Amino acid sequence: MSNGELLKIEPLELQFPFELKKQISCSMQLTNKTDKHVAFKVKTTNPKKYCVRPNTEIVGPNSTCEVVVTMQAQKEVPPDMQCRDKFLLQSVIMGPEYAVKDITAEMFAKDSGNFVDECKLRVAHIPPQQPPSLVREGSEEGSSPRASVSDNGVSNYASDFNFMSKGFADSQENTPEVKALISKLTEEKRLIIQQNDKLRQELDLLRRQGNRSRRGGGIRYM
Repeated sequence: MSNGELLKIEPLELQFPFELKKQISCSMQLTNKTDKHVAFKVKTTNPKKYCVRPNTEIVGPNSTCEVVVTMQAQKEVPPDMQCRDKFLLQSVIMGPEYAVKDITAEMFAKDSGNFVDECKLRVAHIPPQQPPSLVREGSEEGSSPRASVSDNGVSNYASDFNFMSKGFADSQENTPEVKALISKLTEEKRLIIQQNDKLRQELDLLRRQGNRSRRGGGIRYM
């Protein structure tokens, strides 16, 4: 697959990080390789699925135009993540006196007498970007983050859960899955705090009992 004679197109494959029930956009750069004004039109085999902005435009000599293609939210994952959709970008030379409102579909017809440059673009679904790793500094790769231990022997799991929930909230969009995970972490944090309070009370009781034992006298040797 090669670029057209009038416009340089980057990229030649539209890649969408596929996620269910979410609109996804990608962009391409169209660069006019000539010293003429070039008008373009974007077509697709599945017009209900995609929104292209701008769909038609005039690119000045040696200038660049950005085109954003938005895929509508999908309810099903395509088999094997394969996509059969294709785009066709047509371009023609226009005089400098023309404006975007003057562009018509007939200008891109092969029997119009104009030189119509055409370039086909493929569509590909790619996996979405993975969230940042939650492995804490100092932990072994692949192992669970280790809870730190305070001076009184009580585990600081609560601070670990604060770190994890904040990491998810900062690194990902506010999706239902993230909300559910943060809610779960918050509940686990509450239970851990209760457990820590109980352990502290038991430690205080043991300390008081130890102090009373020491005040009762030293150990007798027989």
